[in-house]
Amino acid sequence: MIIKLLVDGGEMKPGPIVGQKLGPIGINIGSVISEVNKATSEFKGTKVPVSLDIDPKTKKFKVEVSSPPTSELLKKELGIESGSGDHKKNKVGNISIETVIKVAKVKFSNMLAKEFKSAVKSVVGSCVSLGILVENKLGTEIEHDIVSGVFDKEIKAQKTDTSAEKKTKLKEHYENVLKEQENVKKAEEAAKAAAEAEKLAAAAKAGPTATSSAEAAKAGEAVKTATGDAAKAGAEAAKVAPGKVAGKEAKPEAKKK
Repeated sequence: MIIKLLVDGGEMKPGPIVGQKLGPIGINIGSVISEVNKATSEFKGTKVPVSLDIDPKTKKFKVEVSSPPTSELLKKELGIESGSGDHKKNKVGNISIETVIKVAKVKFSNMLAKEFKSAVKSVVGSCVSLGILVENKLGTEIEHDIVSGVFDKEIKAQKTDTSAEKKTKLKEHYENVLKEQENVKKAEEAAKAAAEAEKLAAAAKAGPTATSSAEAAKAGEAVKTATGDAAKAGAEAAKVAPGKVAGKEAKPEAKKK
């Protein structure tokens, strides 16, 4: 009998799902949890697929561990819990090609890709979905770079170590991206507030009473304030240097043919 579970690496705990799947078999759940945690200890902090090969008669079992999903490995590398809710608009991290190669090495044996270079490209595809920049660039740009051979040296050597200098540059770029994202968000919120204020002003102005006139004046002030906020937020967004936009700045230690 094969039972499949998705557990927290090294931290599997008793729960309803585990009880429902293992309880009817009459197997010692505590023993299973202990063995699974030992087998998945190297993936601590990551969701890991596990298969339990159980003999219903003897209650003996074997634990087979599959590599975690690519998305889980990437999130672990960045120290984040989730990807971007809108990967086109918001970015959640910035990693090196070496980190991409590191994840590809873990996943390669479980992939359909026949060549390691294709596996690396596949991991970059996951970065796109999660909203993760690679080498300061959008994943779609990095995929093109991989195909054109920009990273052939690192891929052939299966290099997984990122220099401290590169890590610093990647972090600095991402901090600029975060500032830009925040400024854009503020500008959008201010513009929305201005639009709402204009609606209130128009509605109040159309009223025939003195009270409505007062409301119109008040709404007019709200329009001025909201418009001013929108302009201010727009100015803040404009302060971001031309080369700092996500996916536009040249990557650190870039290698070109």
